[in-house]
Amino acid sequence: MQKIKFTKMQGLGNDFILIMPEEFEKVKEKFPHAAIKLCDRRFGIGADGIFVPTLNEKDTDLGWLFYQSDGSTAQMCGNGMRCFARFVYDNKLVDKKKFSVRTGAGVIVPELLADGTVKVNMSKPVLEPKKIPFLGDTSLHYKLSAMDRDFDVHTVSMGNPHCVIFTDKDAKAEALKYGDALEHHELFPEKTNVEFVKVLSREEITVDVWERGCGITLACGTGACASAVAAILNGYCDKKVKVKLPGGALVIEWEGNSQNTNFDVFMTGSADYSFEGAVTVL
Repeated sequence: MQKIKFTKMQGLGNDFILIMPEEFEKVKEKFPHAAIKLCDRRFGIGADGIFVPTLNEKDTDLGWLFYQSDGSTAQMCGNGMRCFARFVYDNKLVDKKKFSVRTGAGVIVPELLADGTVKVNMSKPVLEPKKIPFLGDTSLHYKLSAMDRDFDVHTVSMGNPHCVIFTDKDAKAEALKYGDALEHHELFPEKTNVEFVKVLSREEITVDVWERGCGITLACGTGACASAVAAILNGYCDKKVKVKLPGGALVIEWEGNSQNTNFDVFMTGSADYSFEGAVTVL
């Protein structure tokens, strides 16, 4: 048994455990199994995932280890990146408010803003099916069947795969009913996150998320980005979109269009501390 210190943070209710590198060293041989126990909401701390900063990166200021609540690893997490950025800055692992982070999705650049929010350059959306990865022959308006329904899906990678579905039905109920089947659909070889989206105006959408490896979550930063990109490509929204999630709102900005998608996506939102503590890792 080994006791370690941790910090709990959340971005729009998407919550995470953050562990300093020296604390992680004490228990790293117990991962990824320990991630499942620590993230358990009844028998552990409770979280959607765990982040550990990695130091001495060659071409970036920092890197991270990212474990999801089911013990798997994932390439990227937008809400998590905002929390991670505030955590490493406040703990003096970086000495500047705009810096680079090596993730499984490549290099991501967060920036701490004067109003307390964090703006993240989420890089360019990936729409080529093989790179998402998606086994369909097109990333937009693909007809996909799951359970008792046929869906018109839009697949986008923001460093991790997303399946975006526009709906006029109860989006939360849709996510609860179909999220698991879509996550594990055979056309997604690495599984997928699923977003059910309602368009409210040219500047605003609502999104309910079934997150890969987690299930229903209050927010998903990469999912908000993927949903905004899909809305813009469909002509539903303009280049700056307020994305309303159950846990709060994010602002997504993208200059791309159906003729040219080669623009970075920017996400701005909150990153808040919940509590700090110590836990014994068995």
